Amino acid sequence: MDPVLIKIALGGLALLVCIGLFFGIGLALAAHKFAVEANPLIEEVLEVLAGAQCGGCGYPGCEGYAIAVVTDPEVPPNLCYPGKEAVAEKVAQLTGKKMAEVEDMIATIRCSRVEGRVSHKHEYIGFASCTAANLGFGGPSACRFACIGLGECAAACPFGAITMEENFPRVDANKCVACGTCVRTCPKQIIELMTLKARVHVPCSTKDLGKNVRQVCQVGCISCQMCVKKCPAEAITYSGGLIKIDHPKCIAYGPECHEVCAEKCPRQIMRRYDGRQVIVRQPAAETHLAETHLAGMPT
Repeated sequence: MDPVLIKIALGGLALLVCIGLFFGIGLALAAHKFAVEANPLIEEVLEVLAGAQCGGCGYPGCEGYAIAVVTDPEVPPNLCYPGKEAVAEKVAQLTGKKMAEVEDMIATIRCSRVEGRVSHKHEYIGFASCTAANLGFGGPSACRFACIGLGECAAACPFGAITMEENFPRVDANKCVACGTCVRTCPKQIIELMTLKARVHVPCSTKDLGKNVRQVCQVGCISCQMCVKKCPAEAITYSGGLIKIDHPKCIAYGPECHEVCAEKCPRQIMRRYDGRQVIVRQPAAETHLAETHLAGMPT
């Protein structure tokens, strides 16, 4: 081989080695200079969280919440809804924060489309998504506030707590951890988180006038406000065309009213509710539920 070519090849190789060493040393120095020291406490907190990545805490994933609860003294230790009280206690111990009460809640559907026999105003043909169907004149239901029924909430639930029956979502109280994913997913905003201590609830979200409601639904709220007038605790209000219940105020008043609001409702859409009768899991089993479900989830 020509000695000149060998000399050129070796020179090029040497040049590449020098360039690699130069940039390698530069990167090493930069990494050392700008290194961010990891807080081991964040890793410890992350280890005890449920790992659902559901966003129910309001932060971008479990790591986001772990960073916030460790670095921000205002962030409470009880925001991991899948982990419930067991995880909240561990986070409180690790961060030295005061343990706050963990309210046991459940996702509820504020709609009675199936029971009310609400008809369809048109047939939807398109992408099987509630959000997509909602763009087409508010969905196919004759009630513009009713559940569309394409199961977007069921598909989004990370715990498999929602199943579709008759194209309507049913919440499994023993699987629901109140992460709020379904609430954020529903384009009709008819899913809400409600305490299991609630004494009454209204499974209807219509804001239409009574005459219009009667035309499309057999059980829908007609906004007569009888419940508002009869509630001795003043826990029920009518705002923005919707009946709203202040559950803490209702619970604090106690059962002395005998749920007169439900008794006086002419449509019987204001209903008595006993969360402890619809749920069978025990507090000690709640964390186990999350652990068994999340064991197969990718990290």
